[in-house]
Amino acid sequence: MTRPPHLAKEMALFLDFDGTLVELAHTPGAVAVSDQLIPTLQEVQDHLDGALAVVSGRDVRDIDRFLDPLTLPAAGLHGLQRRLTVGGELEAAKVWPGVAELRQDILLSGILTDGVNLEDKGSALCVHYRAAPDREEEVRARVVEMTARFPSLHAIFGNMVVEAKPTAEDKGTAVRRFLETPAFKGRLPVFIGDDVTDEDGIAAVQALGGYGIKVGAQDSAAFFRLPTVKDVHDWLAQANDIVSLENQRLRSQHDAP
Repeated sequence: MTRPPHLAKEMALFLDFDGTLVELAHTPGAVAVSDQLIPTLQEVQDHLDGALAVVSGRDVRDIDRFLDPLTLPAAGLHGLQRRLTVGGELEAAKVWPGVAELRQDILLSGILTDGVNLEDKGSALCVHYRAAPDREEEVRARVVEMTARFPSLHAIFGNMVVEAKPTAEDKGTAVRRFLETPAFKGRLPVFIGDDVTDEDGIAAVQALGGYGIKVGAQDSAAFFRLPTVKDVHDWLAQANDIVSLENQRLRSQHDAP
């Protein structure tokens, strides 16, 4: 396993949420945010002069609730929804053709039983089977079959979830949009994520001269890896150590005769 370099001030840092900043849970609402995560993210944001964004499959408003009082730049629904600056306006994701019809197909399909449930994101639909892992093959096949009816949509496989979403946006396009804004432009882009859907973000930063960091042991094109969510937290916390050391150095210089 190749561990990543230390967090550096010249980075533009893009973070997935579930499985990267928080441990996965049986349902999206059941995740727990550690006591130190929010202050650590605040320190990282300060250290990077604002070049920190969360890029997730969740709705941005959901991320805000978990990270309150932080309102970081964020992309939700795999890039369909964006807030490009701190305190900026949240761009609402439009509802694409076929989503309403596919939702009805899924509700009537009979697969939403025995631990399989539907998460309706408005512009995308997620069928979770974390509570029924033995049904993975069945659920994946049925959602792919139903989604194929709608040319503007495609199915992607995540960690114990199948998501049907528009083809026009992904985490890679979200990263590229951020890198056009003043806070992120000209920096070394780094993307950290754990899931298949994060590979688009990883590919985007590596094509632009940066690097990806894969969380966990799944196959990935990322140049570096971190084993667990805790390791991600420890890597991010380096910003606190770096800032503290720099402050000590400056104080020593100031106090020197």
